[in-house]
Amino acid sequence: MEILLLAAFLAVILGVTAGLVVKRRRRLPLEPPPEARVGLPEEIKQDVAQRKAEMIDRIEERERLEREAAEAVSAAAAGEAIAVPQGADGATGLEGSAGSAPTAEAGPNEELVSEVLPDRHQEIPAEAPTVPVKPRFRDRLAKAREKLAGVFGALRRSKIDDETWEELEYALIGADVGVEATQELLDHLRERVRAEGMTEGSELLDALKGEMKTRLSGYDRELHHAETSPSVWLFVGVNGVGKTTTIGKVAKREIDAGRTVVMAAGDTFRAAAAEQLETWADRVGAECVRGNEGGDPSAVIYDAVERAAAINADVVLADTAGRLHTKVNLMEELRKVRRVAEKGAGTVSEVLLVLDATTGQNGLVQAQQFTEAVDLTGVVLTKLDGSAKGGIIFAIQEKLGIPVKLVGLGETVDDLVPFDPDEFVEALFA
Repeated sequence: MEILLLAAFLAVILGVTAGLVVKRRRRLPLEPPPEARVGLPEEIKQDVAQRKAEMIDRIEERERLEREAAEAVSAAAAGEAIAVPQGADGATGLEGSAGSAPTAEAGPNEELVSEVLPDRHQEIPAEAPTVPVKPRFRDRLAKAREKLAGVFGALRRSKIDDETWEELEYALIGADVGVEATQELLDHLRERVRAEGMTEGSELLDALKGEMKTRLSGYDRELHHAETSPSVWLFVGVNGVGKTTTIGKVAKREIDAGRTVVMAAGDTFRAAAAEQLETWADRVGAECVRGNEGGDPSAVIYDAVERAAAINADVVLADTAGRLHTKVNLMEELRKVRRVAEKGAGTVSEVLLVLDATTGQNGLVQAQQFTEAVDLTGVVLTKLDGSAKGGIIFAIQEKLGIPVKLVGLGETVDDLVPFDPDEFVEALFA
């Protein structure tokens, strides 16, 4: 009995083992013998490798030609001799010396180079110098125009009555035309309205525009040079109005006109004033004469005039220390500066008061004091583009009879322009 059980157990074991072997054989992939496997022919493998190598060579050749073409263009722009890039076969990809066109075999690389450098004998034209655009009053007087726009707009659509005159007076005073100048202007307009029988607000506005232009006309706004060089232009004003920057911009204008300029760093009291003026001199191509910090400004300006005479310069632009117009001793020193400036070889032909347009009527007080001290010939009004108080121009000219010669309409070197009365008035109305 035991033997039968053992035999049956062995039979079961053998059966299970046989089943596992068969199942494993079924799962194994059927692979052909090594000799039956299909592979790429040897000639095809060699052809693929050759094409791959040629492709790499063409990519490297194109990159080299493009790099050399770019270097040649850069060298030509710098005025250097052009090194013509050549291909691997010695072809340049450019037109030959006899002017022949590229051959039919020229590849895309050669055509690309030909487009970049069409003729190696052709000179590459220099870039045309950029011409600065003159700033327009209309574009830069937005704040001053906004001060008057509301009243002017309403007046165009209404009849002339007592309220019209009150609103117009308020608007003009608010634009810093000044109380006296406003009263004189409106009194004259009332007479015209009665004499001409005006009833419409638009007629009054046209009359106002014409009256403003008339009152600003008739002034000499030229910057004058002495008959014998060097001319001396003194720039005066309180601290912070932009004297030094104005001198730099005026120097640029004079140099562009073909004149030789010497700057005099006469502001020996303000820290870094001389360095600032020297920076401007380097920027515009002028010479700068300076002295010791805290030294005598008259001596610096005298030295600058003598230097200008020695090198036959046309004009000396003299900076002066910022003066408080209420300080008698400082204004007396400014008188000395003018006297000394005329003792040497130069002649003072301009004394320009630099005013900040944003100061409004306080600028009129400054102008009164400075003109008594040094006999002003004109005013440079800075920061007019950022002020709603452009009417100060009327107050200065009506009260003092001093012409505004230059106005600052921005921060760049070309934004200091001659004052144009007609353009200024049109900008207030447009």
